[in-house]
Amino acid sequence: MTRVLVVDDDPQLLRALVINLRARRYEVDAAADGATALRVAAARPPDVVLLDLGLPDIDGLDVVRGLRGWSRVPILVVSARRAEGEKIEALDTGADDYITKPFSMEELLARLRVALRHLETAPLGDGSPMVVRTEAFTVDLSAKKATRDGGQVRLTPTEWHILETLLRNPGRLITQRQLLQEVWGPASHAKTHYLRVYMAQLRHKLEADPSHPRHLITEPGMGYRFEE
Repeated sequence: MTRVLVVDDDPQLLRALVINLRARRYEVDAAADGATALRVAAARPPDVVLLDLGLPDIDGLDVVRGLRGWSRVPILVVSARRAEGEKIEALDTGADDYITKPFSMEELLARLRVALRHLETAPLGDGSPMVVRTEAFTVDLSAKKATRDGGQVRLTPTEWHILETLLRNPGRLITQRQLLQEVWGPASHAKTHYLRVYMAQLRHKLEADPSHPRHLITEPGMGYRFEE
């Protein structure tokens, strides 16, 4: 059974999340502050964490840092903080996704399922084939080969690097800063226009409808994600 750790200091919301998740056959641990969350996570390692940032003892970002010191568990931030900079900081600190309050339970559950699928995805380099298939295109990352409608798609080295980074992390939001550093290095933080150009090229080459992409998704002001 999948174990979810829910961390929130709002007792009504915490109770509602626990009830809804248990009704859907998740095993749930709950914590109302950061110190308890870290203690519970160490004692009963969760498969995924739902984390509020505004905790009464320590900031939620410190909880993310604490978990990332020993675990790669998916962390979904669930917060009322709406500022773009705060969202990006949470993702850069190590969170895997960011959901803004108020939210629908169906959206939360969908994001939770995506995070768990990402957890189950075999990483590159473990000896298993890394082939990603969608209804629009197929990518074999080990062979560096992409096909669409039965024909091979030619991608530049930079396009491959961006695409591989996204495909390694299905469903996970990759921030602009993370992509820039991965592809162009640490001094490239101001080159966001590069990403817009290359993402447009990738969509044109791979998506069935580049103006309405289904797989290479932009999260405005935040980053990009690959949806299977």
